[in-house]
Amino acid sequence: MSFDFTMIDEDNFIYVKKSKGKLVILSLYIDDILLAGNNLEYVKIVNSWLSKSFDIKDMGEANYILGVKIQRDCSKNFLSLSQEIYTKEILERFQMNTRGETLSLEMCPKSEK
Repeated sequence: MSFDFTMIDEDNFIYVKKSKGKLVILSLYIDDILLAGNNLEYVKIVNSWLSKSFDIKDMGEANYILGVKIQRDCSKNFLSLSQEIYTKEILERFQMNTRGETLSLEMCPKSEK
């Protein structure tokens, strides 16, 4: 069995495979692979094919990848992507996570009134 994926816009990290109305998107980042598609059975077939060619570990549905939290509910056609956790990590790294900090009156911009 051969899967001919098409590279998206010269991006070496995103590939798509279309077959009879079924779509699978394969995203690569270093040693991570994320599969998404509009047909779960077809995604499973592609995953099985990949596992025969590469040493992979299926970690199930993605909930968090590359700083992005993924929430979905297929029954409601709902998909949400959030970078809240990543944003909090950045704020902590630069010690900007303290709540309640305000500018003093002297630090505030002055108007001509």
